[in-house]
Amino acid sequence: MLNSNSLRKLDMQDLLVFVAVFEQNSVTEVSEQLSVSQSTVSYCLKKLRNCFDDELFINTRSGMQPTFKASTMYPHVLQILHSINQCHAGSSTFDPGARPVTFNICAPEYFEQLILPRLLKHFDQAGFPVMVNMHKFEAEIPADALRDGSLDLVICFGPNFHRQHAELRVQTLLEDDLVCVFDKSAAPSKQRLSLQGYVERKHVFPTPWTSATNMVDGWLARQSRQRQIVARANSYSAALKLISGTDFMVTLPRRIQQLLASESDFNHCEAPDDLPGFSLDLQWSQHLDQDSANAWLREQVRSACAGLND
Repeated sequence: MLNSNSLRKLDMQDLLVFVAVFEQNSVTEVSEQLSVSQSTVSYCLKKLRNCFDDELFINTRSGMQPTFKASTMYPHVLQILHSINQCHAGSSTFDPGARPVTFNICAPEYFEQLILPRLLKHFDQAGFPVMVNMHKFEAEIPADALRDGSLDLVICFGPNFHRQHAELRVQTLLEDDLVCVFDKSAAPSKQRLSLQGYVERKHVFPTPWTSATNMVDGWLARQSRQRQIVARANSYSAALKLISGTDFMVTLPRRIQQLLASESDFNHCEAPDDLPGFSLDLQWSQHLDQDSANAWLREQVRSACAGLND
């Protein structure tokens, strides 16, 4: 449904004029590009201005300059035209070997350490000209970037670590738990650390995403307990370096411990009873659910995660 009846008066030519004026900054050039008269361009702009209650473009010495509202509208109007073209062309099958393609993924270090290397190796062996551009995960799901297409996928921890968005699709990729890692000379003899023993140790905390809260300290708070953090590291590897030669400890996902904490330098034991594990979740925009390129990428990520259990 449309938010305003005035939007019913718009047609495809109005949207084409909007995009062309935004890109060309000239009514004359737009009329030539679209093969319409300048009066037609002016009429379309008038309709657009009335519908969106904004000047949209201001005539200056350097040409037609977009207003703030026009700048925010531009990517959405492009998406509308792209979707119309897709409807006309029908659903085409994505061919990863046909031409170079770049995918943008936002994910924590966990994904980069465990899954991205498997993806890139597969792409290289298959001869796919695919580039993966990684974006750092911040405090919340970058839903706007998924909506406007600047991100193809978001990988995040779950369940319920981040605010949910009804228009995003979510799928669990894998599950993992946490273990306690120590320098080999400082490891306890017990196979499982008690809650008391856990909070008595000094901790190095690797921050997998920018957030004031995390799964460990949230759980401790519910037990009315608190741990002593002596350092916050930007990566799992850095956290391991910080505990080397000390009696500090670091709590790591089991898969990360198996990958990075060599047995020659580190020992580990089980975390206290009831410390919850976590899932790694895949999120994407609902409007790309049937997009063949996005669907292909999702399948590659799922396959790489499934391969971790082989």
